[in-house]
Amino acid sequence: MNEVPAVDDRWTELRSDFPIFGGSDGQDSNLVYLDSGASAQKPTAVIKAVSDLYAESYANIHRGVYKLSEEATRLFEGAREKVRAFLNAARREEIVFVRGATEGMNLLANTLGRQRVGQGDEILLTHLEHHANIVPWQMLCQSTGAVLKVAPINEAGEVDMEAFAALFSERTKIVSVAHVSNALGTINPVREMIALARERDVPIILDGAQAVPHLGLDMQELGCDFYVFSGHKMYGPTGIGAVYGRFELLDSLPPWQGGGDMIESVTFAKTTYAPLPMRLEAGTPDIAGAVGLGAAVDYLLGVGFAAIEEHGRHLLEYGNKVLGDIPGLRIIGTAAQKVPVFSFVLDGVHPHDVGTLLGAENIAVRTGHHCAQPVMDRLGVPATTRASLGLYNTTADLDALVEGIGKLQRFFGA
Repeated sequence: MNEVPAVDDRWTELRSDFPIFGGSDGQDSNLVYLDSGASAQKPTAVIKAVSDLYAESYANIHRGVYKLSEEATRLFEGAREKVRAFLNAARREEIVFVRGATEGMNLLANTLGRQRVGQGDEILLTHLEHHANIVPWQMLCQSTGAVLKVAPINEAGEVDMEAFAALFSERTKIVSVAHVSNALGTINPVREMIALARERDVPIILDGAQAVPHLGLDMQELGCDFYVFSGHKMYGPTGIGAVYGRFELLDSLPPWQGGGDMIESVTFAKTTYAPLPMRLEAGTPDIAGAVGLGAAVDYLLGVGFAAIEEHGRHLLEYGNKVLGDIPGLRIIGTAAQKVPVFSFVLDGVHPHDVGTLLGAENIAVRTGHHCAQPVMDRLGVPATTRASLGLYNTTADLDALVEGIGKLQRFFGA
């Protein structure tokens, strides 16, 4: 077994912030959780924020003239401000709460897309996309007669940027790309992509679901038009996420869903709509989810993204070494720029069998196509086993993974 470096000490201590690892509630201290790319575990601070809201401050928000409603509104809108600051968006009105990145993409496809895309127009994606950044655009194309254009990737899982640039045309109306690949961990060269889109006055959307737990973000410096993410990937609750939109573009979007909170006045003759962000937030929102997301933002900023990014690089380097030394194991996706995600296949063992037997050793990984079937098809594998790491992981978790793989290889005689 490899010796655990001293650099892991801080992160080992940080695990006690997460009850599931044997913190205050005495849960499973032996759990090796390597599935943060699907959903991250929650620190006590997030759990407490949600619980406290329901126990002490819960009521419906906006328009209430009594103390509980005013306090719930303060907490909800305070969470919006925390997300704004987290992203360094210019205005709080640029933050729209949604159920997650999937709903965010559907919102944009059904507003920006229907506003800008018509017969014969083109939407530019890459071969790295999650299904949530493919299917909404396919649905738009089916209803409008538009066409998807897809930039290819190489064997390492990196976008061919020459081909990406060449796919722009006078019919390109929207670009939508992953910041980080969920299946492979590739960090896309998004600044170059944004520059290409801005040169051509084409709005560009970034799917940030896999970036927000790993990378410090600054929307004003980055310069994208829209950024979409989910809370549960960044140690927050499920059922909450956000869409950032540059104000001038976001404010031009029509309402998507109709109902309470998104209106100014309603008659049977005419409805007038509320200003941003409420115009795009119909109905009672996930109040507790937003408060929990705000707590997750506080937690991440308390740890610090300089440290988180360095820890991720350390885990990536260590994982590439120890997994690369295993005979019969092939890492799928070897981009030069990655977050600590390891998709792999084992000779003679199906990924589902790998996941099942690792699970029996209390090692949690994800198996399958990871909602990214085109990536698997391009790289010639039907499925992979994916180990995706978070800030609570250490090299000891990777050592446990290596040991578990060795056991299952002996079991299968692989």
